[in-house]
Order: sequence, then C-alpha cells, then structure tokens
Amino acid sequence: MLTKLELFQAFVAPAIFVSASGLFVLSINARLMAMVSRLRVFHREKHLAAMAGKKQEAVAFQSQIKSIERRAEKIKNAFFYLLLGTIGVMMTCLLLGLGLYAPEALVFAVILFVLSVLSMMVGLAFYISEVAIALTSVKEEEKLYGLIDSLDLADEH
Repeated sequence: MLTKLELFQAFVAPAIFVSASGLFVLSINARLMAMVSRLRVFHREKHLAAMAGKKQEAVAFQSQIKSIERRAEKIKNAFFYLLLGTIGVMMTCLLLGLGLYAPEALVFAVILFVLSVLSMMVGLAFYISEVAIALTSVKEEEKLYGLIDSLDLADEH
C-alpha cells in the first residue's frame, strides 16, 4: 500500500496533464476560430460570385470551403479527444484522492489515467494531421485567386 506522501505525489502528477492539455486546447481553439473566419469570408464571396453570375468563381470558392471544412473536422476531433482526456485525468486525480480511503479506487485510477493519456494522444494525432495539410489550403487559395484574377482580366477586355 502507498504511503500518504507517495499517494499525494501520484495525486499531483496527473494534474500536470491538465495544464499541458489546456495549452493544446488554446492553440487548437485559435486555429478553429481562424478557420471559421475564413469559412465565413469564403461563403460570402461564393454568394457574391453566384449572384454576379460568375459560376467558375463560385465553384472555386466551394472547393475552398470543402477543403477548410475537412480541416475543421480534424480540429473538432482534436478538441474532443483532448478534452475527453483532460476530463479523464481530472477524474484520475479524484480517484487517487479517494484511494486514501478506498485503496481499490487506485486500480480504477490507473486504468482511467492510461485511457485518458491515450485519448489525448489521439487528439494530438488529429491535430498533427490537420497541421500537415494546412499548407495545401494555402496553395489551393493561391490557385483560386489566380483563377479569379485571370477571370477579372478577361472580363475587362
């Protein structure tokens, strides 16, 4: 059986994961809000292009919208699994505290901690996969604006 000092040390260790998770969630939230802003702009631009009868331009904007929506889905999954892991780590801390009075709670705490860390790792894998494709959206945007510029120049002649 653990001494009270060892149990207290075990009780505090998972709390470090809460801080780390909070930083990741903050970063993910910033990415998601930027994506939401871009989606709003692209939806507006698509609508304006469609209203002006610029079908090719509207189709190009729709392509961008789909690309950003796929990225946003990955970010949403990253958010979910990181938050799920954070809740699990917090519950682990509670179970470790309960372990002072009910030693069988320690077994559940260990299992929950492992599952929580795995959940956080899944969330980070989604985050990494989104970051890996982030530049492709920029390249697609370059093509989109190249298309729009060439269409605008053709309309002027």
